[in-house]
Order: sequence, then structure tokens, then C-alpha cells
Amino acid sequence: MPPITKPARPPARIEEAPLPPHERARSQGAARVLLVLALSALGLWILHRFLPALAWAVVLAIALFPVYIRLERRFPPGKHNILLPSLMTAAVALVFLAPLAILGVQAAREAHDVAEFVRNAEANGIPAPEFLQHLPYGAAQATAWWNDNLNHAQAGSDLLHRFENDSVIGTSRNVGREIVRRVVLFGFSLVALFFLFRDWRTVRDQSLTACQKLFGPRGERVARQMVASVHGTVDGLVLVGLGEGVLLGVVYYFAGVPHPVLLGAFTAVAAMIPFGAALAIAIAALMLVAAGATKAALVVAVAGLVVTFVADHFIRPALIGGTTKLPFLWVLLGILGGVETFGLLGLFVGPAVMAALVLLWREFTEGHDKKA
Repeated sequence: MPPITKPARPPARIEEAPLPPHERARSQGAARVLLVLALSALGLWILHRFLPALAWAVVLAIALFPVYIRLERRFPPGKHNILLPSLMTAAVALVFLAPLAILGVQAAREAHDVAEFVRNAEANGIPAPEFLQHLPYGAAQATAWWNDNLNHAQAGSDLLHRFENDSVIGTSRNVGREIVRRVVLFGFSLVALFFLFRDWRTVRDQSLTACQKLFGPRGERVARQMVASVHGTVDGLVLVGLGEGVLLGVVYYFAGVPHPVLLGAFTAVAAMIPFGAALAIAIAALMLVAAGATKAALVVAVAGLVVTFVADHFIRPALIGGTTKLPFLWVLLGILGGVETFGLLGLFVGPAVMAALVLLWREFTEGHDKKA
């Protein structure tokens, strides 16, 4: 009879000790951080095409916030708080769309002259411009070359057809797509602006709370500095640029510059970039020189130099630097670098970032953290 053997006992089960509470909290915190980062990256990727529209809405809301507060105090919002945000948003849309409509009407009026020029060029060539005869040197040679190469029907027709086939069709398609895209983004900016006006208290409180929790008192100071920078940039760039455009537009009109309204509007937009108005002034002066009005061109150049010098060296530094206590050199670098990186939106993003960096640098070099 074989011996009875006891069945082998299974190996003892080694139970893992539970993680200490602090390690468990640390791992859960790391998991939450990773989840927040992943969701934030996914959200930015989904909204990346609409981020410029949202940024424009924030810039407009910050710039118009003082006006909106005054109106809200004078006309308290009703229960649903829809009327005043709607009126403010409609006013913003009108401010942007009305000048475009005026420019469109003006351009439509000029389209007849352009069409007439094209028909005449195809039939008779492109006549030599008058300014060639007033050149100080080489006037006869330049006029003779123009007449031999462009002032006959075959040359004008070939040149216009080549220009049309190579450039106009492709450019028109690209411009059409870009216009549709920007109209959609502008509409989205208006929608976002309406909700920012309506819920500004909630947005403000949540933003301040988030800055306080994430960065402490310093975060709130940085946010306030960036808001002040946007206010200063709007006053120093947009309003001053519009003033330059109006003044120089009047000069263009009395100097006899062709299309003074269109050129004045272009000057206003170009003047929002420091030293950008010089391009518009140069175009106006060259148009007068081409028409043989040398004295009027000199008057336009001198007037433009005076206006831009006063605006760029006195008014803008006082408005922008006085609001943010930011040296004008950093304002200028922020504007130019912002435009290079973000386009027109960089006019406001660049100085805001520079203002925040300069504030952090000052606090770092002072060696202490001031209480908010």
C-alpha cells in the first residue's frame, strides 16, 4: 500500500502593501495634470482655426470694457441681459463694416475708369505717363522706350492678356477664399464678443480665481498689466492711427491727390504700425509727382513727416508707456515682433506679452514679491 502523501500547499500569497496616502495623492495629482494637459492640447487642436477670432473678441472686449461699464451703469441690464450686449456688438460690427462699405462704393465708382483704361490699352496701347517728361535725367530716352514697347495696340494687348492669365485669375480665387474665411471668423468674433459682454462678471471672477490659484498674487498682477497694455495699445495705435489718417486725408484732398478717401483710409491702417504711415505718404507723394505737381508732393511729404513725427515720438509713447510703465523700445519691439508673428492681431498681443515680461523682470530684480 503506497504511502499517503499530503497535497502540496500552494505558495503563500504575498499581499502588496497599500500605498501611503501621500504617495497615492501624488500619483493621482500627476494623473490629473496629465489629463488636463491632454484635454487642453486636444481642445486647442480642435479650436486652432478659431483661436484668432477668440483672441480678437477678447481684445475688443478689453478695449471697450470701460465704455460698456459706463453704459451698464446708466442703463442697468434687464433680467435676461441681452439688449445692451446686442447693441454693443452691433455697434462694433457697424464700426468695422461701415468703412468697408464706403470703400466698396468708392472702389465701384473707380471701376468704370479702370475698365475704360483697360479697353483703351487693348485698342491703342498704354500711353507714356506724364511724369516721364519731367524726369531730371533721361526723360527723352525713357519716353522713347515707353513709346516703342508699350504705346501701341499689340504691346498693350499682349501685356494685359499675360497679366490676366498669369496673375488675375489665381489671385482672384485666393482673394475670394480669404474674404469668405475672414468674414466667417469676424462673425464668430462678434458672437464671442456678445457673450463676453453678457457674462463679463463671471469671466472676470473666474479668470482672477484661476490666476490666484495657479500663480498667486503675481499672476493677478501680470493679468492686470496685460489688460492695461491692451488699453494703452488701443489708445496709442488704433486711435492715433485713425487720427493720422483723418489729418493726412484732409491734406491729400487739398493737395489734389487722386482718391484721397481711399488713400486716407489706407494711411489710417498703415499708421497703426509705427512708421507704417511713411509708405502711404510716399505713395501719395509719388502720385502727385507722376501728375507733375511737384510742389504739392513736397507739401504732402512735409505734412506727413510732421504728423508722423509728433505721433510716433510724443503721443504714442505717452499713451502706451504711460499706461503700462513700459519703455517705448519694448513697446516698439513688441508691436513689430507681434505683427511679424501674429499678423494684425500682434499689434495687441506683442505689447501685452512685453508688458508681462517686463513686470516679471522688475519683480525679479527687486528681490521681493509685492503683495497685490
